[in-house]
Amino acid sequence: MHKESFIKATVAEDIGRGDLFSFFGKPKSVTAYIIAKSDGVFAGREYIDVFCKLYPITIEWLTDDGKEFRVGEKLLFIRGDNKTILALERSILNMVLHASSIATLTNKYIKALEGTGVKLLDTRKTRPMLRIFEKYAVRCGGGINHRMGLDDALMLKDTHLATIDDLEGYIQTARKNIPFTTAIEIESETIGMAKIAMRLGADIVMCDNMSINEMKDVVSFRNEKYPHVLIEASGNITLETIRSVATSGVDAISTGSLIHQANWIDLSMKIEV
Repeated sequence: MHKESFIKATVAEDIGRGDLFSFFGKPKSVTAYIIAKSDGVFAGREYIDVFCKLYPITIEWLTDDGKEFRVGEKLLFIRGDNKTILALERSILNMVLHASSIATLTNKYIKALEGTGVKLLDTRKTRPMLRIFEKYAVRCGGGINHRMGLDDALMLKDTHLATIDDLEGYIQTARKNIPFTTAIEIESETIGMAKIAMRLGADIVMCDNMSINEMKDVVSFRNEKYPHVLIEASGNITLETIRSVATSGVDAISTGSLIHQANWIDLSMKIEV
């Protein structure tokens, strides 16, 4: 969804038939600010800036996407009339909280991978209609986006493979018909399947829920026979295990946890008086 449409829909959901506070009294020029009540990594500026195009407010930024912040730090000032700012308060905070929480957790994973050279990827485990927003937050935290959707790459997971009778023939047909720049990725739960995937022409092989020793064997086989193939690890990756998984020699690690396990950090909006 386009940013402007997304923001308008978000605000409309909150305002409903009208903000009852705005019905009474005269507008008053005020300054509000968002303050950190916990440490984190900021995300959301690309979206919050759009509020200034749609509503009569101005923003003074004290941080930026991808920047770390500490408890007590003011992140931005919002100026406008009280009725407008208070009508937008929850929509702005929800976007910043949601995005920054994902960015904060993603950055923890990034730090756990420091020095390994392994790329951190997200997945398609996103909330309905929020994929672009949530994957943007992952980038703010230092991660790299995996597929945005089914049209991004041809990925054959276990459920796909269960329906294919002739995998070699399927891949040959697909290779002739998909765009030249489109990758084929095959999920493999065993070393044997990973070897087959490479032999049949996969560009990327996903080691799904394999042990570290199994992944090392897959990487060793790749290095010897198919050095152009990328190896991705996935399946039950946690903050505690990701560094050990990286020692297997894989090129990338993907985990949906970056998004669906991101607990909200604590940010608050205040009015200067």
